[in-house]
Amino acid sequence: MKAENHLERLKQNLEILEESIKKGIVERQQIIGFSTSLASAEMLEILLHKKNLIDPGFVVKHEWLKSKNKIKEKFPFDFSRKDKIFELIERIEEKRNILCYGKPQEEELIREVINNFNELRKIFKEEGLNGI
Repeated sequence: MKAENHLERLKQNLEILEESIKKGIVERQQIIGFSTSLASAEMLEILLHKKNLIDPGFVVKHEWLKSKNKIKEKFPFDFSRKDKIFELIERIEEKRNILCYGKPQEEELIREVINNFNELRKIFKEEGLNGI
């Protein structure tokens, strides 16, 4: 998929995430779990395309992003701030299924995911991803 397509999907997820935060994070924990996970993967793909580290057919699967071994296997190349980016994505992914499929969680846990996502988003902006 082209980077432009990823950017469009990312923008949609960011809108959904912002709406969910405004309406109440505890009530919208499932949407927040899905949106932060998908948006993280989209931002990563955009960055990797921009740096020409993956070809257009490469698909980042969110399941890979919660396993250090899968990350090493699927992303053997280096790029700026790689360790910090994957650390934040791992934190988001480790809470994804709890938010998406589990019982209602405490606001603190949901805020932690949102904060990790916002920190990740900031890094991607600093790395030159425009429009996020």
